[in-house]
Amino acid sequence: MALGVVLLAEIMDLLDSTIVGIAAPSIRADLGGGPTAIQWLAAGYTLAFAVGLITGGHLGDIHGRKRMLLLGLAGFTLSSALCGVSDSIELLIAARILQGLFAALTIPQTYAIVVSMFEPKERGKAFGAFGPVMALASVGGPVLAGTLVDSDIAGSEWRSVFFINVPLGILALLGAVRYIPESRAAERTRLDLVGMVLISAVGLLLIYPLVQGREAGWPGWMFGCMAASLPLLAVFWWWEKRVTRTGGTPLVVVGLLGKRAFSGSLVVGILFFAAMNGLLLVFGLFLQSGLGWSPTRAGLEISPIALGVAIGAVAAGAVLVPRFGRRVMHAGAAVMAVGVAVVSLTLHGAGADVGGWQLSPGLLVTGVGMGLVLSPFFDFALASVEERETGSASGVLNANQQLGATVGVAVLGTLFFALAAGQAGPAADSVRPQLREGAVSAGAPAPPAALADRIGGCARDRVQDTDPDTEPATCRRLGAVTEKGAAAAESPSEYGAAVERAGDRVREVAFTKAMEWVLWAVAGLLALVGAVVFLLPHRPREEEPVDQASPAATPQAAPHPYEPAAAGRD
Repeated sequence: MALGVVLLAEIMDLLDSTIVGIAAPSIRADLGGGPTAIQWLAAGYTLAFAVGLITGGHLGDIHGRKRMLLLGLAGFTLSSALCGVSDSIELLIAARILQGLFAALTIPQTYAIVVSMFEPKERGKAFGAFGPVMALASVGGPVLAGTLVDSDIAGSEWRSVFFINVPLGILALLGAVRYIPESRAAERTRLDLVGMVLISAVGLLLIYPLVQGREAGWPGWMFGCMAASLPLLAVFWWWEKRVTRTGGTPLVVVGLLGKRAFSGSLVVGILFFAAMNGLLLVFGLFLQSGLGWSPTRAGLEISPIALGVAIGAVAAGAVLVPRFGRRVMHAGAAVMAVGVAVVSLTLHGAGADVGGWQLSPGLLVTGVGMGLVLSPFFDFALASVEERETGSASGVLNANQQLGATVGVAVLGTLFFALAAGQAGPAADSVRPQLREGAVSAGAPAPPAALADRIGGCARDRVQDTDPDTEPATCRRLGAVTEKGAAAAESPSEYGAAVERAGDRVREVAFTKAMEWVLWAVAGLLALVGAVVFLLPHRPREEEPVDQASPAATPQAAPHPYEPAAAGRD
């Protein structure tokens, strides 16, 4: 039951990380706000969450993990309700930032609670539940959001995507009170305020440009911010070592990176979550922005990934990892890469006319590989972490995961739109026969060759334009040429429809070709994941300390069921 409570907390966070992209059009229609304000609905949450993670984990060590979990859940639930009742875009953005801060207080406690409650032999199964739940919530978030917005329950429109957190939050709070015992670090600790300020500044300098870069056109000062984060990170690390030498309590336990399982998992995690989150976001954009599918349909068409994750995770946790160890993660990265390659080849063969059933086999295989990696990942990452280190380790692991996801979304998203813009010209060439046939059918002279070029130019500029309210100049010129051609046609409306169909086709073809290449980039990332898995130990608990004395010579009393598991290791 306690595991169910912490998984519910994870689900709430992941849902709120993914729903805004679906609900944004409805929000904007109701509350107004420009493109920048809408972007900050997602960016405000992400930044607040990422910047506060390490501090949130340490606060659990100091004041008690159950207490911080309850405070975080209560704050998250109330700020969700505030989002739902917001009557201005400014209030909604502020409430989203509060959501991110309380999520940063909640999520690090979940891993620490699992480490403190479960014995090492049980911990692998417990952490094995995190992977599929996280993947299912990531995939299911857009589906749920689309369904809630389309259903317009009691006239709530977009507000229901936030109100859904209220009953979930109350349920999690009641479960936490009833089933989760209190635990904290065995040693008395204090909050490292200087370290907190330094690591928060590092997170802000690094993650803000990644979140806002594409929309802002990647100005030079953003690259300067990311570069400045590296020396500031070095200052933070120097400070943490100094605090350790002087007998204080560092925000991040310096010795954590000396543990092979933990440090190796950080490298694996940043690459894997970049591939996974970047893939899920870009593929959803492709189905909606590229092929014009509805949010609900797009979410349902991605559901084979969720089924595959469940299959892979169950197989890994129940059978494969206990027998084969880290080789399961090698196999998972390879299987996921094969699934991604199959999807790319399917798009290459079917083109923009691809259907959901054609994509399903590749997506299912992709999900199986994803589950094989996710299921043992957290067990490898935290198995060698001592109870006194769990708050710090949980914060670092979550921050690393968030950084990987943000990097993947930024890099793959930028690549996707750049490739789509570059493919607009070749796509325009492919619609010339269709455009000519449509114009003649409408009783107009054959259109000039330049018309297809204008359609391609308009499509290219629409892809590159980050402000959907501003019509590119190329599209205005296309409109004028279309009106002129329609005036010479026997059926002006049919002529205009032919040009519009050609424009839609250019968009579909350009985005489909772009998605093909992005999928190969994801496959390349997964190859790197397979390579860096060698940094992990063969078994997640290889590094557990073993007493030199014989167990018979040094009998130990049975640990209390809620005593930290580290105390019972032999």
